[in-house]
Amino acid sequence: MRVQFGPFTVNSNTRQLLRDEEEIHLSPKAFDLLCALIASHPDVVTKDELLGRIWQGAYVIEANLNVLVREVRHALGDNAQEPRFVQTVHGRGFRFRSAITRLDAAGSTDGTTGFWLVVRERTFVLAGGDNVIGRDPACRIWLDEPGVSRRHAMIQIDLATRSARLKDLESTNGTFVAKSRIESTRSLADGDVLGIGSVELTYRAWSNKPTERTVPR
Repeated sequence: MRVQFGPFTVNSNTRQLLRDEEEIHLSPKAFDLLCALIASHPDVVTKDELLGRIWQGAYVIEANLNVLVREVRHALGDNAQEPRFVQTVHGRGFRFRSAITRLDAAGSTDGTTGFWLVVRERTFVLAGGDNVIGRDPACRIWLDEPGVSRRHAMIQIDLATRSARLKDLESTNGTFVAKSRIESTRSLADGDVLGIGSVELTYRAWSNKPTERTVPR
């Protein structure tokens, strides 16, 4: 299993958690917990199920599980009161609530999809699925700029149809394409200029279709 969410990548084969290119340490059982929650996304995993999967029949108390949950949240920079990734479902268990991109299922081994956002001298590679833009560091496109909401907008990449749609996430200052404010969702084309708060970004999409040429007669 190789999945991506926000700036993080989890590879269950190499047992690695990466934030961008930096590896983040997790204890073996905390990594097992994270993988179990992601594998069941978006469903709730009960505490009994997690205890059985991680400790495989050995008797442990529930407090051991809570320690692992805290370790995972700390590694992801998550908050139990306002969870972005690991949510407590009281009386039942836990669920992984962030949108995820299954890189193996998308047919990509390196995360390269052929879709980008360019802002000033920075380039953000867009993954298949949901790409959230905002001031929250957990967003895939992190813009720490004036007028940008915590979770401002989202670009949804459909790898099957090679298409992209932009959606405003009820931002304070609105989301724009070619200086026109969008009300719900909008399809994107290569070269579109997006307005996110005070930031202008250019959407780029690579196509392997041959360019039509006019042959002189």
